[in-house]
Amino acid sequence: MYRKIVVALDGSKSSRWALYEAVELAQLAQARLHAVYVVHPWCVSQYAGYIDPGQLRRVLLEDGRIALEEARRVMAERGVPGDTEMDETENAADDVPRCLSRCVQRQGADLMVMGTHGRHGVGRLLLGSVAEAFLRRADVPVLLVRSPQDLDEIPSSL
Repeated sequence: MYRKIVVALDGSKSSRWALYEAVELAQLAQARLHAVYVVHPWCVSQYAGYIDPGQLRRVLLEDGRIALEEARRVMAERGVPGDTEMDETENAADDVPRCLSRCVQRQGADLMVMGTHGRHGVGRLLLGSVAEAFLRRADVPVLLVRSPQDLDEIPSSL
């Protein structure tokens, strides 16, 4: 069974569902959980003349802090051992999937859990898919979690 599970967070509803699935799995497997949030301030480099990169980075760091704070709270409430990490892409040529791959290797993880928005068609083409790109290079099993369409909130029983 799994001993070390990494869960990727990005503040979205699907990544919150991934967190709760990862916590459930960690409980069942008596595994350790590592929640990671990747800051990618280079993602809007084509708009560099229109935005303040320092301000964007601060907003991304704050979003990460909030997501990781929730992860710590949920792990504590459920009695799941684990820790959190905020990582950052190295440069404009780096991307979130590569950063996540490095994290999985550093942690010696047995499983990666991540949310997916389930986009298809033009939406997927334009926005890309971190989950798909990670899956293509993954050296460990990957659990992709989509948030149910008919549920707005994560059930309190989780």
